Amino acid sequence: MQGSVWSRLGAKVTCVEFLGHVGGMGIDMDISKNTQKILTKQGLKFMLNTKVTGAVESGGSIQVTVEDSKGSQTASFVLADCETLLVCIGRRPYTENLGLDSVNIEADKRGRIPVNERFQTSVPNIYAIGDVVDGPMLAHKAEDEGIICVEGINGSVPHIDYNCVPSVVYTHPEVAWVGKTEEQLKEEGVPYNVGKFPLLANSRAKTNNDTDGMMKVLGHKETDRLLGVHMIGSVAGELINEAALAMEYGASCEDIARVCHAHPTVSEAFREANLMAYCGKPINF
Repeated sequence: MQGSVWSRLGAKVTCVEFLGHVGGMGIDMDISKNTQKILTKQGLKFMLNTKVTGAVESGGSIQVTVEDSKGSQTASFVLADCETLLVCIGRRPYTENLGLDSVNIEADKRGRIPVNERFQTSVPNIYAIGDVVDGPMLAHKAEDEGIICVEGINGSVPHIDYNCVPSVVYTHPEVAWVGKTEEQLKEEGVPYNVGKFPLLANSRAKTNNDTDGMMKVLGHKETDRLLGVHMIGSVAGELINEAALAMEYGASCEDIARVCHAHPTVSEAFREANLMAYCGKPINF
């Protein structure tokens, strides 16, 4: 989603996406749809369910060949006056030529190093963390794994809850989430309540003239425990950490709704969304 930055600088941007939605894997579909609307309003164009099959530079432009992601159609279009083609096709473990064979460690079929709950490989005195092991390829996830790994080596009982690892997309506005999506809860048969609050009704966002976005929280319908938080907003990457903290310590939506938040701040919108999930109605909307 680097195109968001280029678009705001005046460039014409077309985003070709293999999936049928923006934001990648793990994003809540409600948030994905709203994000696409906001970025479209900024001038970005999207080609969803589309696979890039090739790109050729010619005469000052780049011709990109694409096809339907299901392989049913093939088409091509020319990005005139385009100087740069951004390729963002995900990440993969950097384990080739790492010397794993020299220490008798075998990677799995996706190139990852298998480890146990202590990040110990098949060779007892060799440990692995971060992008070379299973889990989200995020720097903050790897950092926590490093700490927990060393604590385990020193005799502590290691623990990391990957459900509480936040994700952030650094567009403007930012998109961030932690925990379960609404789609996951439906698939798992978990009863839940939804709380939403638009930044259009948030005093700080209105003062900053930066009202694109929303807060969405998912709470257990019976216990009120916070299950997932999804945000769109200029400071979503900062606010998601409050949600991760709440989830790590098993907070309920009511717990967050009863915490006094400074006014005017964007974080009030997070409180309002929790209030709606808990009792059905926010204060200021």
